[in-house]
Amino acid sequence: MITCSVWWAVPVDDTAEHRGLLTDVELDRYSAYRRAEDRRRFLTGRTLAKTLVGERLGVRAADVVFDSTCDDCAKQHGPPRIPGSTLRLSISHSGDRVGLALVDGAELGLDVESTTRRADDGLLDYALSGAERAAVAELSDDDRTRAFFRYWTSKEALMKATGKGLRIPLTSLTLSNPGEPARLVTSAASALDPAATRLAPLQPGTGYDASVAVLTGDELRVTEHWWSPAALGH
Repeated sequence: MITCSVWWAVPVDDTAEHRGLLTDVELDRYSAYRRAEDRRRFLTGRTLAKTLVGERLGVRAADVVFDSTCDDCAKQHGPPRIPGSTLRLSISHSGDRVGLALVDGAELGLDVESTTRRADDGLLDYALSGAERAAVAELSDDDRTRAFFRYWTSKEALMKATGKGLRIPLTSLTLSNPGEPARLVTSAASALDPAATRLAPLQPGTGYDASVAVLTGDELRVTEHWWSPAALGH
């Protein structure tokens, strides 16, 4: 069995203490965001990740340095990794929700989305395979919207776990029907093998949906926690 820990937070205050955890490269990324709320979400993700990774590795949060090298262009804007460690992490944020998933020894992806918009035909056609559209066709509007966001977050989590992102078309993946345990049924993408993929729905709170994907053939156990920046550990 493999255990994945997921932590939820609301955006932290934009303070010098929190910004002090960022490297120069991360400060550049932070400063590049035009909107204050986007800067706070980025800052929260890094603060949350460095604090909890530091606790797992037995080091100060301020001493945790991520390698975010992009596979395509070598710039520091890719998914964060921990050099020399088998610990893997994934950060996701939407609205007032910021999440971190941690697992040892397997690739993973986390996705959280605000569920305030409706699942219209355009979104369904963009994100769902033919089998999935058929599975939601007879649902009520509310149930169809709930099913859509579960499909959406699951697929985003899967694509993040591969590191390929939207280079994998959403419609190339087919997931289990609404009401069934979440799993990848078929994949036209060679990077995703249903037999070596595990999915879990998450509970980020009212108004949000979230999922985590771990690339493993082992049974998956997921724990969820709430975090606050009372003690930064640095």
